[in-house]
Amino acid sequence: MTATDRSLDLARAAATAASDKLATTITGIDVSDQLALTDVFVIVSAESERQVGSIVDEVEDVLREKGAKPVRREGQREGRWVLIDFGDIVVHVQHDEEREFYELERLWRDCPSVDLGVVGTEQGGR
Repeated sequence: MTATDRSLDLARAAATAASDKLATTITGIDVSDQLALTDVFVIVSAESERQVGSIVDEVEDVLREKGAKPVRREGQREGRWVLIDFGDIVVHVQHDEEREFYELERLWRDCPSVDLGVVGTEQGGR
């Protein structure tokens, strides 16, 4: 099973929103074969807690315009790693240090990547 068109559309919209707020890295992973609860992880990082918050706000605003509302949000208070569950997709917005430490891409390396149409501000993204 692969990610639905709706999931891919939301993931690309979330990635574009993160890119607009100068996310340092942006990655998409199709987890639909591994998880029954969601189709795509969008993993984004930022240089500061303030930027993490800015990206979270923009992603939520853009996806709300597309009719997607967060089912759950975790980690907002600390501002180091915010998880936003939209059902079809889960967006992880991490501080750069958390991204390097937890390496979610490595944990899900058996899943195919998703072309989100954008890269972060780091040289070529990750």
